[in-house]
Amino acid sequence: MGQGITKREGTKFSFSKIIVRMALVLSILAVFTVAIIVITASTANSLMSLKKKSLPNIPSNVLPSYSATSFTSSDDQTILSGWFFKTTDPISTIIVVHDTQSNRIPYNVSMVEMINDFLNMHFNVFLFDLRNSGESSGAICGYGYLEWQDVLGAIKHVKKISVTTDVILYGIGSGCSACLIAMDKLPPSLDTEVLEGYNQKISDLGFDVHYIAGIILDSPAKNSDDYIVPFVLKKSKLSFITKNFVPYAIRVSAGESSSMNLATEISRLPIPVCIIYGGRDTFVGSDKIGQIVEERKRLNPNTTMATMIPGAGYVESYIIDPEGYRQTLREYLETYFK
Repeated sequence: MGQGITKREGTKFSFSKIIVRMALVLSILAVFTVAIIVITASTANSLMSLKKKSLPNIPSNVLPSYSATSFTSSDDQTILSGWFFKTTDPISTIIVVHDTQSNRIPYNVSMVEMINDFLNMHFNVFLFDLRNSGESSGAICGYGYLEWQDVLGAIKHVKKISVTTDVILYGIGSGCSACLIAMDKLPPSLDTEVLEGYNQKISDLGFDVHYIAGIILDSPAKNSDDYIVPFVLKKSKLSFITKNFVPYAIRVSAGESSSMNLATEISRLPIPVCIIYGGRDTFVGSDKIGQIVEERKRLNPNTTMATMIPGAGYVESYIIDPEGYRQTLREYLETYFK
């Protein structure tokens, strides 16, 4: 009689093969998961640890008269540096919030003409370096997720050194995100009962969201993560996967649990809004910014001004058409604050 494999033995053999294959698949998945985590963490760390961009060498006789000043971010840990330009009989103070990998003079010496425009129209100007930029302290940047604290610190400082009763925020690139997140963090009033729902640092600022009278946005994105994703696509080998995880890692590092729908925030702001963007912006997308403009105009037609600069890319509008850019800013200030 020949020997063969019994039915029970065959079943055991098949079951063992399944177990081995499952273990192999799970091992591969585990290795892949670990690899994604390592790449995500490494990419996030690299994107947050950018080298500071030094201030351009602008002759002192070119700049209008200013006062050099330093102050503390609302995190009470980061020392920031800035310049305060004072005019006569100021209407308000414009606080410029620059993009990532930039500094307080985002447009170099050509920025002087814009500053003079503001001063001639009786608006004080406050330029400052966000953390890990220019002459400010800090070793990491957060693409808006950390910098909103710097914006609040800047507003608090301006409130001390300026006689104006409000400020106008002017965000450039990811500075838009920092401005909008900062506004979202502020209480709707200084009523004692309202402030009880906020942490002590926010409560101690001494101003609420109404202290911001207007906002200028150069290249606003639809979502706060949109300022990070393009960098991931350039830097990460597995960007088609990590682009969904790196922004989250940066948010967690900054202590923020979720991203912000900037388009929604912009559309419902009760203050005058000015939006400027480039027609060839492939970074956050000129088409997406166009959608933000359309929705804003639909909901707030009387307090919205927008200009698209043809041929300009991401935050290139002032470089491509400085006169058109400055004209838009002048019209905005003349229309809503004179």
